[in-house]
Amino acid sequence: MNHYVLYGAEVSYFTGKARAYLRWRGVDFEERLATREVYRDVILPKVGWPVIPVLELPDGAVVQDTADIIAAVEALEAAAPPALPEGALQRLASRLFELFADEWLVLPAMHYRWAYNEDWAYREFGAISAPDAPLAEQYAIGRKNGERFKGAVPILGVSEATRDGIEAAYETFLRDLSAHLERHPYLLGARASLGDFALNGPLYAHLLRDPESGRLMNKLAPRVVDYVHRVQAGEGKTGALAPDDTVPETLSPILRVQMREQMPVLVNTANLLGKWATGMTPGADLPRGFGTIDFETGGFEGSCAARSFPLWRLQAVTDEIDAMTEADKVRAEAWLDSLGGAPLMTFRLPARLARRDFRLKLA
Repeated sequence: MNHYVLYGAEVSYFTGKARAYLRWRGVDFEERLATREVYRDVILPKVGWPVIPVLELPDGAVVQDTADIIAAVEALEAAAPPALPEGALQRLASRLFELFADEWLVLPAMHYRWAYNEDWAYREFGAISAPDAPLAEQYAIGRKNGERFKGAVPILGVSEATRDGIEAAYETFLRDLSAHLERHPYLLGARASLGDFALNGPLYAHLLRDPESGRLMNKLAPRVVDYVHRVQAGEGKTGALAPDDTVPETLSPILRVQMREQMPVLVNTANLLGKWATGMTPGADLPRGFGTIDFETGGFEGSCAARSFPLWRLQAVTDEIDAMTEADKVRAEAWLDSLGGAPLMTFRLPARLARRDFRLKLA
């Protein structure tokens, strides 16, 4: 059996996603805490910058991004059922939920952590980085490390102008997901799949584990709490997805919010990508952002950085559409139209992206 090593931490958003997938897939893996020594001896030499999770493959190579981690393990294991459903519409829905979970739920995840759980987070970061140090030293180290993450909060668009909207949108999301879970144990039916693993990143690592946001989830959405624990434990290995490559209607409220709130941000960011890419050569590293844009969430308006990485997730969505048969495209267009997302059928990034050497680049 192949053996893998996951470098990460319980407090880490994307480690939660990778861990849930690896447990579900049932592979032989061990998780190693990303201490200072691990960053120094493993992550920085092999990846080039401080980031988790990182997965070491059986041959010693490392993979960093969670989408790449899942794709690499799926290819090596070639096991059934696949993490990404085989049906065209369910594949598209899975990619949309990955985009939403990875790049939009980061707003409530970061808001609640740093507005309500700051000292707790510093203690967590310190215990991860220096597990053998005295508590006071851990806190000091954790504060130094954690302030780097806290500094991303305004970049994401979390501010006094938007915090009420972020909280309102998150509570709506909890209600909508709870309503779906009354009828289906996982997003697409009786078996977990890619979208479930993606949601587990923010929902487990930030919004349930962090004490204040955890109390809120337990109060407002106990059914979601149960779902998060099940996905993190790797359950949902068997069972059928929704029949005939359909997407449960109970997911539509969540996806309509995505089309209304997240998609305009992505489109405006893509426009800025097009301007930046003019005259650039293939292989050029993308900047982390292209300036500042306006956005709306939960009925409140604010501004955020036009971050480049969400476009990589969006490209995966449009690639699913491009891979469809003509008959599946007709079904997809009708489904997206019901969500307010019909423009996705023809929208494409102005420049194609690639990921090499752990960096996002022009293809």
